[in-house]
Amino acid sequence: MPRPILATVHSAALRHNLDRARRAAVESRVWAVVKANAYGHGIENVFESFRAADGFAMLDLDEAQRVRALGWRGPILLLEGVFEARDLELCSRLDLWHAVHCDEQIDMLAAHKTQVPHRVFLKLNSGMNRLGFAPERFRSAWTRLNALPQVEEISLMTHFSDADGARGIDSAVQTFERVTQDLPGERSLANSAAVLRHATRTRADWVRPGVVLYGGAPDYPENDAQHWQLQPAMTLATRIIGTQQLQPGDTVGYGSRFTAEAPMRIGVAAVGYADGYPRHAGTGTPVLVNGVRTRMVGRVSMDMITVDLTPVPDAGFGSEVTLWGNAANGAVLGIDEVAQAAGTIGYELMCAVARRVPMALD
Repeated sequence: MPRPILATVHSAALRHNLDRARRAAVESRVWAVVKANAYGHGIENVFESFRAADGFAMLDLDEAQRVRALGWRGPILLLEGVFEARDLELCSRLDLWHAVHCDEQIDMLAAHKTQVPHRVFLKLNSGMNRLGFAPERFRSAWTRLNALPQVEEISLMTHFSDADGARGIDSAVQTFERVTQDLPGERSLANSAAVLRHATRTRADWVRPGVVLYGGAPDYPENDAQHWQLQPAMTLATRIIGTQQLQPGDTVGYGSRFTAEAPMRIGVAAVGYADGYPRHAGTGTPVLVNGVRTRMVGRVSMDMITVDLTPVPDAGFGSEVTLWGNAANGAVLGIDEVAQAAGTIGYELMCAVARRVPMALD
């Protein structure tokens, strides 16, 4: 029989979370961001649930082709634009909209021979200092694009560095408004955190929710998914494949990182870092066994972890272990809480689920 580990993607939760983002940005059209293979959930798994979105946004051409192959005829946006000149041929053929964030991309467009002019999103660097034109260069970039016959329409976009924290978005919004004043074109501003935390400040034609669509809180631990009325879109679950009885002084796993202080029983669960479970999770990381909250003990191995069965005395071989998501009894373990215990963020855990883990859609 196959190894008892499964990642389940929840269609109803995906639809709920998309609706939650739309209600938060009621005056805007919504990009469903499906980069990184839909944050690890699988583009093909999320597509039907996200059909109610106004467009799909991602990073690379392969993902755009997959969305078109699924039958989507609406807008598709490449969030980082093209990486080389020949990418523009596929943009023309598939009718892809794409970001323009540097002079080199404008040069590619100027040399591109096409009968179909492109829709582009000109990106402003409003303080993130990753991609985008500096404020003092933005208008000259717009002028260059506007003069090209290869460009049909120019929209304007930026990205917030601090929408999830105390610094907020005021400075970035003010920069965007000042630089783009009187320029025509649709605007695209808000990421997940801005959609939920700053909706009245970021009214725009388009918003770009990402992690909230998959049930992650963009500002955890200040707020959790329940606070934002989000539902987990993925459950990662496995089973107990063995048990051990420990006496005081017995140690567990590589490096003997955990020592029993009293008699206790532990379960060995079929999941490890080769499945995408975070290697740096340590003793105390929460898990659910048969829907009862307990903890991991010792080190994460390639294929196994060990869990404390003290709160679940009836658990044994075959018992359900929920690493994050929904247990069979209805208990929920938030992915953000697990990530924090492992010193990372929920985004990374979603994206890190390994290919060897079977994935199902419900």
